[in-house]
Formats: sequence, structure tokens, C-alpha cells
Amino acid sequence: MKGLILSGGRGTRLRPITYTSAKQLVPVANKPILFYGIEALASCGIRDLGIVVGDTHQEIRDALGDGSRFGVRVTYLQQEAPLGLAHAVLISEAFMAGEPFVMYLGDNLVREPLRPMVERFAQDRPAAQIFLARVKNPQQFGVAELDGDRVVRLIEKPERPPSDLALVGVYMFDACVFDAVKAIRPSARGELEITDAIQWLIDRGKTVRPSVISGWWKDTGKLEDMLEANRIILDGLEPRQDGVVERSEVLGKVVIEPGAKVVESTIRGPAIIGRGAIIEHAYVGPFTSIGDGVVVRSSEIEHSILLEGSSVMDIGARIESSLIGRNVSIHRSETKPRSYKLMIGDRSEIGLL
Repeated sequence: MKGLILSGGRGTRLRPITYTSAKQLVPVANKPILFYGIEALASCGIRDLGIVVGDTHQEIRDALGDGSRFGVRVTYLQQEAPLGLAHAVLISEAFMAGEPFVMYLGDNLVREPLRPMVERFAQDRPAAQIFLARVKNPQQFGVAELDGDRVVRLIEKPERPPSDLALVGVYMFDACVFDAVKAIRPSARGELEITDAIQWLIDRGKTVRPSVISGWWKDTGKLEDMLEANRIILDGLEPRQDGVVERSEVLGKVVIEPGAKVVESTIRGPAIIGRGAIIEHAYVGPFTSIGDGVVVRSSEIEHSILLEGSSVMDIGARIESSLIGRNVSIHRSETKPRSYKLMIGDRSEIGLL
């Protein structure tokens, strides 16, 4: 069995971060989102992975290389434009060479163990197996209607949902899915929809099995979902102090990576302090990820993600619920007259006191 990870999206809902970075490489708990998916497939014994890439292909290639660091072999599949999930399947046909495969959306986080479901798929050999999760707002998702252990209908964002079972970003297919994606036509938004391909299989009597997950999953395409995923993963940390802690209070689940330095500060977990980070005369509150080389001095921050190389210094108010990009500098200026001096990228959002 092979794996297919989709990493070609442009991440428009996470701009301006994604103007300069692939959305799949934005870190959650100091690890790029994409890495979680690769590790999940590798844990199932899947060693051959196709990575569908788009405009940000070079950045993803630089981050993953040949895949050996994860114990897998990576083949890059270039998608000329984001033409839909089913189109990503279509361009992978030669790579799959007739083998069944697991498709994983590169900006999703699924904390359900995949191995039991992969083993069930290999044993039962349905045409497709889809992950489903119960949600409170099924109108906002693709929704499945079941008849026992079979999927009988998929509906995209229905006004009157037949169930509360939403599609999660993990799918399993055998080779007949390629007949389906070749048969369907683009939707109103000009994309080949994976829901249409799966419905094509159902309409022709193919077996599509559901796997209803009990754990959480997140599509990290929006800031609030990214922060919630960060919160959930941080809450599962095992505390560890490999850096230097001087005259400071460290409470709860806190990871301090090698080379980090915490001086006369308070860290309340769950939180992670990256390699080479410096925290001085500061407060780092719960659910905060401090990236490698970040400096937080005489400031307070919580429920936030700071990417590598950034600095927050001498800020007189607490920063919270924020995603701060790479090499960003936030600091207080003492020059007169007092004023805000800002250099801000497109589609940024800043809240001022």
C-alpha cells in the first residue's frame, strides 16, 4: 500500500503567513503540520509516499528531501493548479501503479491511530474507505449518509444534513478510484471534487465503507483552528527541561529544548520553548509555542504561536491568541513624539490597545 499526501493548496485563509510560507509547513507545537501526516502514514508501515505539490513546491522539497528522515521514500507530484482533491488523485495514477493507497490532506491533523483502519481496509478490500467524525455544524462540511456499514450518499454542505457525520481529511482507495475521477466533471467552482468521485463509486455498486473516528481532527486552514490544534497537541506533551532555567518558575507541562534559556521568567504550561530561544523577565502562558531562536523579553504572551527568529520585547500589554510569523520584530519604541510605527504585509490583522 502507498500513501498520497496533498500539499498543493495556497492557504489563502492564513495570509499573510502563507504569502511567504507553505501552509502545510506552518508549525503546530513547533512541528510543521505536514510532518504529522507523514509520521502517521509511516507508523502504518507505509513507505512509498507521493507528495502532491503546487506553487510552494521548492519549500516543501527543501523541508522533506527524499523522506529518509521519516523512514519513507518521497516522490513529488507537481499539480499545475489547485484543481480539486480528485484532480490530485488523477495525477497520482502512474505513481500508484495499481496499488491501493491512503490519501491524507497535508493541512489536516488527525489524532486517531490510523493503523487499525488501514489494516481493516487491507482485510476487507472495499473500493474506498472514508474517515468520518461527528460534528455540531454538519452544514459546513461534506456529510455522509450511512446504511449500516456502507456509505450510500455524500452531500456537500447540505442545508438539511441527513446525519452529523462529516468527512475527515483521510481517505483510502483501490485502483477503481481512477475510473471515477476520469468520469466526473468539474464542479461549479471549477474543481474535480473527491465527494463526486466517491459518489460515482457508490452509484455503480462499489462498496464504500465508513470509519467513524472517536478522537479529534482539525483542518488547520484558519487561525482559530491552528491555535486550537496547537492547544490540543501541547496538552499531550511530556514535560522536559533540556535548556537553562535560572531564577524562574516553570509550571505544568512545559518542554524547554536544548539551547533555550529562561531567566527570571514564569512559564505556565502546556507550552514549548524552542531551541536557542531566550525568555527573559517575561511571562509565557498556557498553550503557547515559542519557536527556535525566538526572543521574548519584558513581555507577556499566551495561547499563541511564535515562529522561529521572531522577537517580542518591552510590550506593556499581554499578547494572546496570535500567530506571529518568522523573523518578525515586535517592540516598544521610546522615541518622541509617541506613535505607532508599523510595517505590515498584505491582509494582516493587528489589534491595538
